[in-house]
Amino acid sequence: MKTIKTGVIGAGYLGRFHAEKYFQLPNAELVGVVDLDREKADNLANRLNTGSFYSHRDILDKVDAVSVVTPTETHFEITKDCLARGIDVMLEKPMTNTVDEAEKLIEEAERNNALLQIGHLERFNGAVVALEGKCVSPLFIESDRLSPFPNRGVDVDVVLDLMIHDIDIILNLVKSDFESVEAVGMPVVSGKVDIANARLKFKNGCVANVTASRVAREALRKIRLFQPGEYISIDYAAQKIAIFKKEEVDGEMPRIVEEDIKIEMKDSLMEEIKAFLNCVANRSQPLVSGRDGRRALHVAQKIQAAIKESLNTIEGSVGKL
Repeated sequence: MKTIKTGVIGAGYLGRFHAEKYFQLPNAELVGVVDLDREKADNLANRLNTGSFYSHRDILDKVDAVSVVTPTETHFEITKDCLARGIDVMLEKPMTNTVDEAEKLIEEAERNNALLQIGHLERFNGAVVALEGKCVSPLFIESDRLSPFPNRGVDVDVVLDLMIHDIDIILNLVKSDFESVEAVGMPVVSGKVDIANARLKFKNGCVANVTASRVAREALRKIRLFQPGEYISIDYAAQKIAIFKKEEVDGEMPRIVEEDIKIEMKDSLMEEIKAFLNCVANRSQPLVSGRDGRRALHVAQKIQAAIKESLNTIEGSVGKL
């Protein structure tokens, strides 16, 4: 088994989890962690017996692959520098600040034969993996992702912080082009939009009602998929999936029967990083590609624009009172 020299750029809340996973995996050598905050970098490096660096450029000639786990506004510059050196990148979501930046990263990766995987973690959730082959043509989707206000830095609104996970899952399940969106949202705690609801419409007629909040009292991460003769419920947190089907009975009304799918709970982040390292070793394309990240970002920004428009309308109405 080839040992892959890895690094983690960003030693904050999520970055330390990435570093811990690389440290635990036998096919990865954690060369070092990087952070502008020297104390953060040194503390994490000392705990994992690895090197500490204070600029991402200082680690580029020492690694084969990196995780970029920094504030979104820095994703483009850091990732571009890595890809330009042929270094494979696991880039946390949201991919970049703009779709144009996302496209440039995709081009940079292709130009240098480097891999670019985007950190849409729920793709590696055991319940989502178990859904493979079971969801064929959903016509209505209802998704809820609610959490208390996070005990970490928040550099983006709730659409890019939380909802983008569900956007990615929905775009991957609905085999049709995105058509339009209606959305509302508002700031509550952070000064950015903290709660949002979007109604996504697709060209094949599918509609997805998506809610995300980071000001809820309790955490909830669920999605429900409705397709002809079938209803599928997924609990991301519990990694459970239940399928309800219509069963025809001769001479009687149809009845609903439940198929409970047994799933072995797994560490989604560990599975994501294992998959990334496997792609690095085998030069295979990631499950969540740069194009997937760009696609989710495009829809997320459409939702943000719709929310901004709705807020402007509300403010204009209040101003007239």
